[in-house]
Amino acid sequence: MPQRVSLCLIAKNEERRLPTCLDSAFDLVHETIVVDTGSHDETREIAQRFTPHVFDFPWCDDFAAARNFALDHATAEWVFWLD
Repeated sequence: MPQRVSLCLIAKNEERRLPTCLDSAFDLVHETIVVDTGSHDETREIAQRFTPHVFDFPWCDDFAAARNFALDHATAEWVFWLD
């Protein structure tokens, strides 16, 4: 039985790059988790076009905390982390 894969990433003000990024991995994973760390552009809205799993995380100057927050939302057996 194939195992499921979650794609997780942190984003902030990535409206220009995010569509290409998410589109490139869309067919490779079972779910996508996007954690927005305080964007002031259309990053959140763009992410919602690709996945319903878009979460806000107030930036606290700690990449590990934001990464762990994303991982807490992943439901698949494997996680692909994309920076």
